[in-house]
Formats: sequence, structure tokens, C-alpha cells
Amino acid sequence: MMKHETNTFSPVVADWKRFQDWGAHLGEDALKAYEGTAMPMGAYIDLARERGAEIVTPVAAEAMPAGMVTTEAYNNLVNPILDAVREGVDCAMLDLHGAMVSEVTPDGEGTLLERIREIDPDLPIAVTLDLHCNLTDKMVSNCTTLIGYKTYPHVDMYEVGMQIGRALLDSMEGKVDPVMSWGNVPLLSQTLCQGTDDEPMATLIRLCREAEQEPGVLAATAFGGFALADMKDSGNSVIIVTDGDRAQADRIRDRILAKAWELREDFIYKHSPLEERVAEAKTMTDGPVILLDHADNCGSGATQDVMTVIAEILRQDLEDVAVAAVWDPAAVQEMQKAGIGSKITLKLGGKSDMPSIGEVGEPLEVTGTVKVLTNGEWTVHGPMYTGVNVFMGPTAVLDTGNMEIVIVSNHHEPWDIGVFTSVGIQPQHKRYLVLKSRIHYRAGFAPIGKATLTLDGKGVTTSDNNLLDYKNVRRPIYPLDLINEA
Repeated sequence: MMKHETNTFSPVVADWKRFQDWGAHLGEDALKAYEGTAMPMGAYIDLARERGAEIVTPVAAEAMPAGMVTTEAYNNLVNPILDAVREGVDCAMLDLHGAMVSEVTPDGEGTLLERIREIDPDLPIAVTLDLHCNLTDKMVSNCTTLIGYKTYPHVDMYEVGMQIGRALLDSMEGKVDPVMSWGNVPLLSQTLCQGTDDEPMATLIRLCREAEQEPGVLAATAFGGFALADMKDSGNSVIIVTDGDRAQADRIRDRILAKAWELREDFIYKHSPLEERVAEAKTMTDGPVILLDHADNCGSGATQDVMTVIAEILRQDLEDVAVAAVWDPAAVQEMQKAGIGSKITLKLGGKSDMPSIGEVGEPLEVTGTVKVLTNGEWTVHGPMYTGVNVFMGPTAVLDTGNMEIVIVSNHHEPWDIGVFTSVGIQPQHKRYLVLKSRIHYRAGFAPIGKATLTLDGKGVTTSDNNLLDYKNVRRPIYPLDLINEA
């Protein structure tokens, strides 16, 4: 497992320590960390156990999305995998992301696969990729069979791992002959418009599921892509895997790509003034109302310390609010020194400049009581990353009276209610939940939320294309360029 979603506009460094903070496991530790989890790697392990195979787990490492992956981190991820291939394996099942940009290569996953093929040109290789993969020819041409998630939030990771792993094993036994057909459209769609319960993504997923009901279709995937990775192949793509029938794969691919292009306007987010949205929230009495600070979502590479949205919520005096989470290790240390029950005034957040969008960090002065101090460790029990241990680092809760703010030392996107329950907050009883998230929050919070509003604050996960200076993505591409034909 080797995962990183790279936001090339982010000032946060994706070094080896960042992977270690999430949990970078080598050898047997990798097996122990992910066996029994609802991850693609968990599925691969179960498939190998079914067959009594010897299991080699060189590495299992993931980092919260950030800027470009450093050379050291990339080599630490890739080299153990390459060493295992050199020592000799019968097949490789890889749990990857598909949007990794590193100092070594703009196509982290494709380069890994290419290097594996250089060592063993005939090795059977199965690959799972995130729905936000920016698919490349290098990825497709250097594996045997490939699939992506069909859900966002990603609650089907185990299922797609089983699906593509079984296809690979069947091919090794001569039961199927996988052929792949892929393509993309010049569409740089935005993550906020890629929720698979919503249109337009729901239509593309439906077409993929219908395709998989056709005889001979082994897998069908529509990728939303990750527009915040400024690399040539960013954008929407489709890949179809069939049992030996390339014409069938081409036909299905073209049908789904045509639909993606037809729906292109629906993949672009429409903005609203922040003050108006917060005022609208204030009129809502049936909670919890989920307020998304989506431009500062560390799950897409943001700094998670922009205070714009929180400041406006405090200014308009919303009551009974819980926030998850603000990244500010220094503030946590101050609260630890003060101790539980102490009243404290902090210059919270605003520690990070964001030169790519011309913003300087602006701390917000807040006064409150130190309510909770923890080590930030808990286990996910919700439907996404089920069974995976979370390490938020030293964590504190500041109670301002109207607002309880969870403050963390490691970046963590709130996709599970454990971000609150681990520090003693019962989110289902709050009037407002401010989440620095986009769509993944739905995995844990959709069952308890009575309404959701997107709040357009500041941050490097902005959906405002006018703020982003693209240099590497292929042009022309919609909506950066107003083109009418794919």
C-alpha cells in the first residue's frame, strides 16, 4: 500500500515524517496493521489467506494529502516494493491512490509500475486506485488489471480490492484474459461535485455498474480525478476491463466518457458569500446542521488552520457549535501547560502562509476553557477506513462558551465521528458541526446531520479556479478554457 493525494498548491510538505505520522509500516508490521481492515490491502490479504499463499508486505504507508512528496519519502515507499519484486513473487496486488506527484516524478504510481515492469516484465499486477485518481497511460500499460472506487466517501475499498484481486487470480489460472481500454476528457472537475450520491457523478457510477452486469466485463471505473494536482493528466477518466474483448471495452469507455463531457457544467462548483451562508445557518434550529469549511480540508491538502469560517461563525454568534478540527500544535502545547479547567486566551490557527493563492496566515484570538487533553489516538468504527487506527497527535478541546474547538497536532480530516467522541463530544446532540471536509464527512456524519451547508472560506482546497495558477495541466481543459468539444 502506497497512498498520497498530492495538492501541488499546498504549502504542507509531504516528507517521510508525514507518512510516519499517519502510520508507515514495513514488512510484518504492514501485514499486522491492515489485516482485518476494510481497505483494498485488507482484501488482498484475505484473498491470499484463502489460497494458502505466502504473503509479502514490503510497505503499507499513507499520508494525509499535502504538497509534493519528497524524494526521500518516495524512495522509502517505492524501494521496498521493488526489492520484493527482485527477490521473486508470483503476483503483485497494489493498493495505490493515483494522484501522487513527487519530486522524483509527476506520476508517482505510474513510475512505480513502470519500474516493477522493468524488473519483471511478465509479473501479474492488480491495482486499486482512488476515485480521485488522475489516470495515466503509464499506470495502465504497466499492470494487468486495474479498478477504482465507486463511492465517495470511499466506503467500497474492500469490495473493489476483492473484485480486482479475484480477476487477477482468475487470469493467472487461465479463467479470464483481462484487456483494458481507457481514456479521458479535457475536464478538470471539482471534488465538491464528485459525491457519488449526487449528480453528476451518480450518473457515471450508474453507467459503470450497468456495464459490469454485461457478460465479459470484469471492471468498469469512472474517475473524477483530482484537480488540485497540477500535472498533465489531471481530470476525469474512464477505464474498462473486459475478458479478452477490446472492442467491447472501447465501446463502454466511449459511452461513459461522452456522458462525463455532456455533464461538464455540473462538475463545477457555484460559490456563495460566506456571510450569507452563516446567516442562513443561524435560522436553522433542528440540529446538527453540518457546516463545511471545504476550502481548508486537509483531506485534499489544506493547512487546516485557516480561521476565516470560524471567525464568521463566532461573529454571528451561532450557539452550541463543535469544530473538527484546527491544526495548531503550538496551541495544544499552551493548553497542556495551562491544564484542564484553566481559562486561556490563544492566537489560534493562522500559522501557515499559502503563497500559491496569495494568502498569509491570520491567527484568531479566542478565549475559552481547556476542557479536554488527549493523545489523539482512536480507532475508526465507521464505514470508511474501518478498523484503521487514527493518530491526531496531542489533542485538546477549547470551550469558548458557544463553541467547542478540537485542536490537533497532526492533520486529520473528520470522516468519522471518532474525531469528536474520542475527546468526549457527542456530535449528535450539537446544533452545529463545523467540519473541515468536503464529501468524506458523509461516511460518519450523514446519518446524524439534519442539513448541510457549504461555507466558502479561504484555503488551498478552494473550488475557485480563478485563484489557482495552473502550469502543467494539459490545455485546453474545461473550465480553465471554455471549450465545447472534447
